[in-house]
Amino acid sequence: MPSLIDIRRRIRSVKNTQQITKAMKMVSAAKLRRAQDRVIAARPYGLMLRKVLANVASSAARDVEAGQNPLLAVRPEQRILLVLITSDKGLAGAFNSNLIKGVQRFLEQHPAATVTLELIGRKGRDFFRKRRARISGDHINLAARPAYHDTAAIARKAMAMYGQAEIDAVYLVYNQFKSVVAQTLTLARVLPGEVSGGTEPVDYIFEQPPADMLNELIPRYVEMEFFRALLESTAAEHAARMTAMDAATSNAEDMIDRLTLFMNRVRQASITKEIIEVVSGAAAAE
Repeated sequence: MPSLIDIRRRIRSVKNTQQITKAMKMVSAAKLRRAQDRVIAARPYGLMLRKVLANVASSAARDVEAGQNPLLAVRPEQRILLVLITSDKGLAGAFNSNLIKGVQRFLEQHPAATVTLELIGRKGRDFFRKRRARISGDHINLAARPAYHDTAAIARKAMAMYGQAEIDAVYLVYNQFKSVVAQTLTLARVLPGEVSGGTEPVDYIFEQPPADMLNELIPRYVEMEFFRALLESTAAEHAARMTAMDAATSNAEDMIDRLTLFMNRVRQASITKEIIEVVSGAAAAE
């Protein structure tokens, strides 16, 4: 049976851990608010950009030059670029493990394809580096302060590889922010661009050739998809970490209660033993 000193030391250690988890929960809650505001602000822009692109593509369907855009070329998916967005830090529950499992399922579902990974985030980079996966590049410390120009550079790299026929498809894998307690694993194909219009195309009056407009809109759309995915992942990360730290704080409180109860029982047993020894000694002396 452990001594009272050992139990008190363990209770003090758990209390220190509880203070850390509580502080991390408060920090994540503050960061989540800002990240959530950025996600909510970016979603309408991305949706409208996708809608405008689809309408322009539908209106320009008769233009031969518009259909020759290299980013719209559809090829058999034999060489795939998979862009994985993970976090740079842990202590976020199953946030990173779900993403890594999703990538592994994707690799199992495409055994005949050559899949190259573009890794955003330290956790994904460390995992796939140890397993010697095909990696075209890695980027860390982007989620701390998501910036458009950082993800735009990665998107331009992917578009250049696709335009030169080095790859046949580009996929994004990230956690989409739904709520504080729910994040959805998302696998989205970005290239080749899916810009099919609706059944009733908008009648646009073009001031420049439709092909030129598509050449401007498609790269902007791809860059926005990369940036929006990073924003979604950042908000989902803070939500997952806040939930995990809240659960850890509650578990620490339960452990402190159990250890305190156990300490009281040990102390009571020790006092009872001492009383018995005193009474036995007094009885023997009579």
